[in-house]
Parts: sequence; C-alpha cells; structure tokens
Amino acid sequence: MALLETPAKSDNFKAPDFTLKNIDNAMMSLDDVRGEKGTALFFICNHCPYVIAIVDRLVPTAKKLQDMGFGVAAIMANDTENYPADSFENMQKFAAHHNFTFPYLIDETQETARAYGAVCTPDIFGFDAGDTLKYRGRLDSAGPQEASADTAPELLEAMRQIEQGQEPTAPQFPSMGCSIKWR
Repeated sequence: MALLETPAKSDNFKAPDFTLKNIDNAMMSLDDVRGEKGTALFFICNHCPYVIAIVDRLVPTAKKLQDMGFGVAAIMANDTENYPADSFENMQKFAAHHNFTFPYLIDETQETARAYGAVCTPDIFGFDAGDTLKYRGRLDSAGPQEASADTAPELLEAMRQIEQGQEPTAPQFPSMGCSIKWR
C-alpha cells in the first residue's frame, strides 16, 4: 500500500456536487448531506490501516460536528473489484460495526473522488456554509497513532472556527494514508 499525503488546501475550492448511493441504498447528493453551518467529507475505506487507526476517533468527531450543525458524510471510492474488502456489503458492515451516525456513500465511478482531488484514505475536507473549502488535513494531531490527553482535535477546532464565520487559524497538516485504489 502506497503511503500518500494530502495536498495543501486550495483556496476558493468549491465543493463539487455529487449523487452517490448510501449504505441504506438511498441516493444522496451534496444538497442532502450539507449542513446549515457547512459540510465535512471524509474519503475513507474499510480496509486501510490508517482509516482503521482513526475510525474510533472519527465517529465521535463526526457526531460533534453534526450536533454543531454541520453535514457529515464519508465516501468510499476504491476499486471494489480488486479490493473486495471495500465492497458495498462490507461498507454496510464497517459502518454498523463503528456506529456511523452519518451517510457512507460509494463512489463507484470514482468521479467524485477525482472532482475533489482526493488522493488517500483518509482524506478529510471541511467546507463552510457556502461550500468553500476551509480545511483539508488530518483528523487530529495523533494521526494514525493512539490518541492521548495531549492530542489536538485539529478538524474539530477548525470547524469550530468555521462555525463562527472565521478562517481556521491553526496550521493544517496533511492527512496520511493509503492511496485511493483507482481502476
């Protein structure tokens, strides 16, 4: 598995629209996911050790964001034919096992991942209420390591500033993970 880092946030990048199938078989668009305060999107998969390392911190962070008025969704864009661990059925199991409170969408064509410029899992995007990208980085300062009392909740803190109509002021460190498995 190739280890990649996400690129730096592109100023003035607007969230591209999408329509993808959720694990409950409902089709969902960006409009369906968007929250009053903005939107957080996580490009993840089921088998990546970097996702597995953070998922138990990602889920409660997502819930806090939802409680703050942000829309949240995870998107799985890997080639499921060559990576069956990321199949739709396994997505359903993964989400249930980890108690996702947010949609987990499959990007079967990989067009959404390409439109966002997603490169790895996890690849985390934070948008304001106007769909402008304000955060692209890691979940927290622990990265794939175990969190401690000193772990800074970087995504959550950035989204708190976005909620207040401010630009996130802390440095945005790239997320690191396995490359998206392109067809």
